[in-house]
Amino acid sequence: MKRHTIVVGYSPTATGRLALDRAVQEAKLRDSRLLVVLSLWGGRRTGFEEVEESRRALEEADALLRDKGVAYELRELVRGKTPAEDLADLAEEEKADLLVIGYRHRSKSGKFFLGSDAQDILLAAPCPVLAVRPPEDEED
Repeated sequence: MKRHTIVVGYSPTATGRLALDRAVQEAKLRDSRLLVVLSLWGGRRTGFEEVEESRRALEEADALLRDKGVAYELRELVRGKTPAEDLADLAEEEKADLLVIGYRHRSKSGKFFLGSDAQDILLAAPCPVLAVRPPEDEED
């Protein structure tokens, strides 16, 4: 029997940590493995500081997951794609059962739409998407 896979977009923010926490909950409920993804554009668009921050973020994710009792893999993607493209493509490649993302509250005029990344993921994802957001007082 194939083990289910949950892909989660991660960033070292309150929103990213909430998405990771919710993905862990889902992995336990579904007996799934987690594929934790941090996406960088790469090339000239990505500076040394951003690469260092990414490495620290993956170390943080590893520390957060170590004692959670779920199988997980960390991936840093540097493929010249937007985070939305990276997550949707990886979900397709891995035949993911669920994609978990975090998103932030928007201004009153911006509430009509989700953030552009979240909206792009919802439109491109080949599987169900669980979008979570922190309460307004815990925003990034």
